[in-house]
Amino acid sequence: MKTQLVALFAFAFAVVGPAGAEDAAQPEMTKEQQEMAAAFERMGAVRAEHKQLAYFIGDWKTKNTMWMDPKAPPQESHGTSHSEATFGGRYIETKFDGDMMGQPFSGRGVMGYDNLGGKFFSTWYDSMSTGFFLAYGSYDKASTSYTYHGSMDDPMEPKTKVPVRAVVRIVDPSHYTFDWYETRNGKESRTMQIEYSK
Repeated sequence: MKTQLVALFAFAFAVVGPAGAEDAAQPEMTKEQQEMAAAFERMGAVRAEHKQLAYFIGDWKTKNTMWMDPKAPPQESHGTSHSEATFGGRYIETKFDGDMMGQPFSGRGVMGYDNLGGKFFSTWYDSMSTGFFLAYGSYDKASTSYTYHGSMDDPMEPKTKVPVRAVVRIVDPSHYTFDWYETRNGKESRTMQIEYSK
């Protein structure tokens, strides 16, 4: 497959050519190259699922609630979030700034829809870690919500993975919520909620 990709990119360069070579003779594509080009086109197509994610574009204010200890009151903080479309609407990139546990906090994320995998996905990395989070999910039209499943490293036990379920629910054009659930010792509990508003 790697050889095929190299061949396709080499062919594409030969067709387009360097700057100023638009009039150069263009070789005919073989059947295999045509099929590969069609596959790349399908893989990179902007579909209805990508356009659906445009809802998240814009500037949002956030109210963050964290349950660090079930026996203690939750911790609350506020922040701002800015999201914009990239690569022709194929991805939504998010920049978050606020505070967490009394410390300045910044995070970055990307969400999109994987045409090949047939799933929505969400990534996240921030100023309180050196790794990143990846989750895949689906959209439920009846509840206007996205549900993602992934796993995170346990900071208290670095070699242990904690199953995570994240639910993003669209309330109305100006409000949505993000709920984060962790499963520990076989029991799932909500540890964080972020309320977004415009």
